Amino acid sequence: MEPTTTAAPSPDERALHDRALLEEAAKKSGLLWVLAEGQSQSRALWHAWHDGAVVVVGDGAEQPLHGLTAGATATVTVRSKDKWGRLTAWPAEVSELTPQSEGWLGAVEELKGKRLNAPDTDTIGDRWARECRVLRLAPSGPLSEQPGAMSEASHAAAPMESPVTTRRPIPAGLPKLVLKRLRSR
Repeated sequence: MEPTTTAAPSPDERALHDRALLEEAAKKSGLLWVLAEGQSQSRALWHAWHDGAVVVVGDGAEQPLHGLTAGATATVTVRSKDKWGRLTAWPAEVSELTPQSEGWLGAVEELKGKRLNAPDTDTIGDRWARECRVLRLAPSGPLSEQPGAMSEASHAAAPMESPVTTRRPIPAGLPKLVLKRLRSR
């Protein structure tokens, strides 16, 4: 019996596979990283998948959308839901949805379900229309990373500047003190 060989997928099949991968990854992941054009560090954003693109809401009292502007490009990296590591990345075109437009209303409905602990669940859409921007990040090219073709770079980022300090070493006598209290019980 002859071994069977499989033909390489056609470009159309590959594009369909890539599109299915990015869509499924974006739908299942609750968090993604977006590197805006001209920025040096990506930002973690919560999002929703709507009408063939990632939608995010930010600014105002919501997550900051530094560097994301309509007409710009960005790189979207999605993590695996179970392992939390990078699963796929792709270039995206950024567009801002006009408040109360049909696309905006659909995106807001999807985003409402993803927004945890909102202080104004009943009127969140009105607040977003007044104070926030709803952006659409539409895939605009082939995947730049995917299983089997990942970047070797670590992608680790330096921690953001903060006045908070790390814990100092515990005092040398503390373990003895704790053990002494435990023994006396």
